[in-house]
Amino acid sequence: MAGSEQLPPALHSVVPIKNRRVWRDLARILSTVFNPFLTALALFSILAHIGAHDTFQFWRLLFASTFFISLAPMLYVFWLYATDKISDLDMSLRAERELVFTAFVIFDALGATTLWLIHAPRLMIASMLGYLVSTLVVQYITRYWKISTHAIGITAPLTALTLLYGPKPLPYIVLIPMVCWARVYLHAHTVMQVVAGVALAVATTGFFFSLFHVGMLSAH
Repeated sequence: MAGSEQLPPALHSVVPIKNRRVWRDLARILSTVFNPFLTALALFSILAHIGAHDTFQFWRLLFASTFFISLAPMLYVFWLYATDKISDLDMSLRAERELVFTAFVIFDALGATTLWLIHAPRLMIASMLGYLVSTLVVQYITRYWKISTHAIGITAPLTALTLLYGPKPLPYIVLIPMVCWARVYLHAHTVMQVVAGVALAVATTGFFFSLFHVGMLSAH
């Protein structure tokens, strides 16, 4: 029995290697599940439900918002990747990101305009404008620095929901450091880049909610 406790040197490295793979896989799962396109889709689905008076209006609001903020940009990125115009789906190269984010700005502007034309609820227009300004800032900053869109993508919806529902969504705030950790662990961003993404999302969402006088739902 005593001899069986002495493992060969090669086996001692198995557990550390496996642990590293587990952490890397967890980071990749978090990055995929909380992709900015999917978190935006989730947010505007909730906002459409809040603002709609009937089923038809729900689907109209849902399509008008998610097409521009999520579906069209996501399909555009997949097309760029399939045609080898970008090196990977994360757009790791700054030169690639600047071009792509220019298209995202256009999508967001079209989304905000569409919501305004169909007289969408203020909370949806405010949220769309928050995304638009965040994308504009990222499009400019990406020339010099790689700010984290994953950090923006998870923080903006949770900020919006907290402003609407008060402390109820607070337990989900833990997702923000989890996603930020994943991006840093995968060496996609530095700590400062994810912190900047969080700060930008809070600032733009808070500003437009205040500008459009969007408050807690219980206050209406």
